[in-house]
Amino acid sequence: MIIPSIDIVSGRAVQLRRGRDMVLDGGDPMARLEQFAVAGEVAVIDLDAALGRGSNADLIRRMVRLAPCRVGGGIRDHDTAVSWLDAGARQIIVGTAASAEFCSRFPRERIVAAVDVDEGRVVVDGWRASTHHEPLERIAELGPTVSGILFTQVEHEGSLAGFDLELVRRAVAAAGSARVTAAGGVRSAEDIAALDRIGADAQVGMALYTDRVSLGQAVGAPLNREIDGALWPTVVCDEQGISLGLAWSTRESLQAAVDQRRGIYWSRSRDALWVKGATSGATQELVRVDLDCDRDAIKFTVRQHGSGFCHTGSRGCWPTPFSLASLERVIAERREAGDTNSGTRRLLSDPGLLESKLLEEAAELAQAQNPSEVAHETADLVYLAMVAARRGEVTVTEVLGELEWRNLRVSRRPMVANRREDSA
Repeated sequence: MIIPSIDIVSGRAVQLRRGRDMVLDGGDPMARLEQFAVAGEVAVIDLDAALGRGSNADLIRRMVRLAPCRVGGGIRDHDTAVSWLDAGARQIIVGTAASAEFCSRFPRERIVAAVDVDEGRVVVDGWRASTHHEPLERIAELGPTVSGILFTQVEHEGSLAGFDLELVRRAVAAAGSARVTAAGGVRSAEDIAALDRIGADAQVGMALYTDRVSLGQAVGAPLNREIDGALWPTVVCDEQGISLGLAWSTRESLQAAVDQRRGIYWSRSRDALWVKGATSGATQELVRVDLDCDRDAIKFTVRQHGSGFCHTGSRGCWPTPFSLASLERVIAERREAGDTNSGTRRLLSDPGLLESKLLEEAAELAQAQNPSEVAHETADLVYLAMVAARRGEVTVTEVLGELEWRNLRVSRRPMVANRREDSA
């Protein structure tokens, strides 16, 4: 799989050769994040922090709230590591400070150890200092305490000249259950596929920035076992993970979908690209692409517009369960219906009424005793909370994103009562 990389210097996305020589300015890191996030997790590296000459922390904190990011660069103490985990980084990348003792202090699934190798020796401190560590021994030492190893062949970094695949193969064997991500010298979709076949991901920067490989090609590179020589089944889901239907993709349609960020598939009946909604208006924004564990099926996460995915006009091609997204749509429909007798419409138009009902139902839920009462009062409060979200132009996806971010925190605030006292 591909891990797109955004290296940041002085607030700009850059590409350096061997971590020293500027090769190109890749522009606004936020724009690059928007471009790359469709592929899944993105590596964001603060090169200024890694080299001890500043920080891009404020920028990166905004980035981790917009897309799944693994963050690296200058994370050399416990407090800095915790601050990034609490900020919402899916994982942190630790290099200079990495040791079995340090890494074991954090949830294993949230930490990646960087093992950077230059001419056969591990290097640290922004690749400026050589150590006595032998790379494979270092990987074997750190592997049991981390979820992944970022294995960079520094001499190939930024060169687009290829890399030592056999060395990566040995790194994978040494890492055990930790997933190896190879960086440095990756230059083509074939390189990404070759790494995936040996059980490694590819962290790619230069090849994407220079258009040596498109993001769509990179995402689809590991695919195998196609049907009829060209087709892969593609499960289409909404942002809450509810399946809308099944379509088909080819490498051509996948590249078009990623490039245009739209729901684009392959029509078997017409033997041509099918742009969802081109005639019906029920368009799709492509949010993310994932391959399954066997690399023979695709999942599209989309933002569905219009009537729905199915040609019959329904939201999905099979019955879909009632969800928070369903409730969100019901509230939106009642808001637009213009029915003056609608309770939902009254709540949306009367802030005082909404506040009163929220307080009333929260109190009733707090006092509910048996399971039936708790379920009833919880439903009342969830409905009112969704009305409040709609009134504030907040989507259920944003609410769930906020909850997900809170779940990523490793430090916890004490839960204490906040009692209101009447003033004299």
